[in-house]
Amino acid sequence: MTGQTLFLEALTPEAEQSLGGVRLALRQLPFRVGRECRLVAGRDGLQVAERRKQSAMPSNDLYLIDPGPRLQVSRAHFQIEADGNGGYRLLDRGSACGTIVGNQQLGGRDRGGEAALVDGDLILVGTSESPFAFRFRIGV
Repeated sequence: MTGQTLFLEALTPEAEQSLGGVRLALRQLPFRVGRECRLVAGRDGLQVAERRKQSAMPSNDLYLIDPGPRLQVSRAHFQIEADGNGGYRLLDRGSACGTIVGNQQLGGRDRGGEAALVDGDLILVGTSESPFAFRFRIGV
């Protein structure tokens, strides 16, 4: 990466919980985001129904815990990468619900897609009803 530092900023409590704070520096590119587990209602409250095996190599740099009931986040949802021209882009990795960048809907129905990313862009993981809202930031 260049001398710039890239960040994701949380815009919702769910996003902040996922980042472990209000801001997360992206230390390497590509930076991959996806679902860690699915929680389901059980007799004793919410329970983990699926989880990545701890012995497996991680397929994401950031894991979002999607409580449902309608899942917004796919296991391999999106990635942020350099575009080769000094800028950045977001690639939807074939997610089921898609990703919204600014006002542009990407992917959904496992189609994938990509959009340029600029400082201040809104990233909504899933549909417009998703609780996972972030802002892409470029710092020095």
